[in-house]
Amino acid sequence: MQAGGFAVKALKTESAEAAGEVVALLLDRARGGEALFTAVMRRYNQRLYRIARAILRDDGEAEDVLQDGYVRAFENLGQLKDPARFSSWISRIVVYEAWTRLRRRRQQASLAPSLAEAASQQLAAAPDPEAEMDHRQRSAVLEAAIDALSIGYRTVFMMRDVEEMSVAETAQCLGIKEGAVKTRLHRARAALREEVWRRMGGPRAEPFRFDGARCDRIVAGVLLRIHPVDQ
Repeated sequence: MQAGGFAVKALKTESAEAAGEVVALLLDRARGGEALFTAVMRRYNQRLYRIARAILRDDGEAEDVLQDGYVRAFENLGQLKDPARFSSWISRIVVYEAWTRLRRRRQQASLAPSLAEAASQQLAAAPDPEAEMDHRQRSAVLEAAIDALSIGYRTVFMMRDVEEMSVAETAQCLGIKEGAVKTRLHRARAALREEVWRRMGGPRAEPFRFDGARCDRIVAGVLLRIHPVDQ
């Protein structure tokens, strides 16, 4: 519990030194234990879920990728050369897992509509932005608009504007140049309908939240999968 409590405080600082300390504890499972793994997952769940969801556009598959990504990361911590870059490292793992699953899905469903057609369908099904809506409805409109973006724009938008990751970190996670990140973000913002954003009004709705029971489910699932490794 002591290690878990330290992890919560250390992870909140976002400092390179703190990240290094947390990774060291994760590697030393005897000192870290379940509480530490739980603290780490709760810290990164929402960011990693949003990244996976941006690529896959499917809640269930994004949750599966999240679990797979955590297990792969925890089992391969020894390969992390710079513990201070743990956040970027685990984000890249989730990006890789999501793209792998997306390619597999495309191979299995060769007759599925193209991304452009799917985006059009999503946009057409979005709630009428003219209607008066509460906070939840505004979130639904925003999420539908984000889903309508192309996968390249959507992923960069989620990482930069929603998760507020830096240009450098986003570029590193996606394996593209920083200039490409800036260009995609600019075009993604332009592609979102201005009337949707304007008519949302009030406090900005936060899309694709991942907390409560969903967060608990991921933590429990990963702990069950890595428990045999701890023994």
